[in-house]
Amino acid sequence: MALIKDGRPAYLVLADGQVFTGRSFGAVGTVIGEVVFTTGMTGYQETLTDPSYYGQIVTQTFPLIGNYGVNSEDFESAQSYVSGYIVREWCNAPSNFRCEDTIDSFLKAHHIIGLYNIDTRRLTRTLREAGVMNGAITTEKPDVETLLPQIRAYAIRDAVAHVTGTELRTYAPAETKYRVVLFDFGYKRYIRQSLVDRGCEVLVVPANTTADEVKALHPDGIMLSNGPGDPSENTEIISNLQEIAKLGIPIFGICLGHQLMALSQGARTEKLKYGHRGANQPVIDLASGKTYVTSQNHGYAVVGDSLPPEIGEVSHSNANDRTCEGVRYKSCNAFTVQFHPEAHGGPLDTAYLFDAFTARMDEFKKEAE
Repeated sequence: MALIKDGRPAYLVLADGQVFTGRSFGAVGTVIGEVVFTTGMTGYQETLTDPSYYGQIVTQTFPLIGNYGVNSEDFESAQSYVSGYIVREWCNAPSNFRCEDTIDSFLKAHHIIGLYNIDTRRLTRTLREAGVMNGAITTEKPDVETLLPQIRAYAIRDAVAHVTGTELRTYAPAETKYRVVLFDFGYKRYIRQSLVDRGCEVLVVPANTTADEVKALHPDGIMLSNGPGDPSENTEIISNLQEIAKLGIPIFGICLGHQLMALSQGARTEKLKYGHRGANQPVIDLASGKTYVTSQNHGYAVVGDSLPPEIGEVSHSNANDRTCEGVRYKSCNAFTVQFHPEAHGGPLDTAYLFDAFTARMDEFKKEAE
């Protein structure tokens, strides 16, 4: 295993004026983004290709990244959406029978600027104490006074519009039992694959698809995917979901889909201090009292007590900070979770939720006969 030590100088400038000096890998140049951290020990390929990281500079807290290389089978989307990438060390000689390339080559191919050889523990502590903040990675000697106004003015806007598809795409299993409309808010491939594995013909539709367009597809179920950005800015989607909920078709929402569904039903969302990102987030199922280890990636959360009690109830809670991790709806045929039950590259403790979704579709189909 070889650890690269000879990259050109590179710098991270934070909005509070701190400067971290390290080395460059991947692409070169300057990029501004929202600096966040993720605690996963594995799954860096999934992180780099998760559309939910759109507009963000991602810091890996695990000290060595790239030791099993990169392979296209584990990508969550066709491209990388991160603005920049920060690690303590990266490996130039990965060892894995599925390895196709190095992480450095991946970053270069996707024009992602990487920074290594900085104190990622210090950076993580900064973000935990001060909260998520904007920053810039540059491979040029930074003019901090010139950069700071640009960094502080940066905001992630219209994130879903930048990652959603523009046309309907269909994915079918060998034997079809169900038809599911999957809203593409920036969906991860393994959400789609988890459905296909359970006999679902999956129709991936653009984020702004209306209730009438959904109804015309005659689905047995509707999946609301993950995605990036502030959920409350998606006013058109939220309005569409109000009408879609009235169709009576079973709805399952994950991450951003969970947040958008809650907003459509009268709840509020809030931005978390530093979010939940990693494969080790403990979540309590309030009905059973069981605690599950989950994979998560989000900076916003549903405010649980803002949900009208006649509309729904909080079904899951984060064991660390007690934020809302799931909603069970009373007013419509829907349930949603903040975490990722498909969790490719993470724990599979909550994969049973996909089976709960197919059970709802079975019931819906029987009622329709």
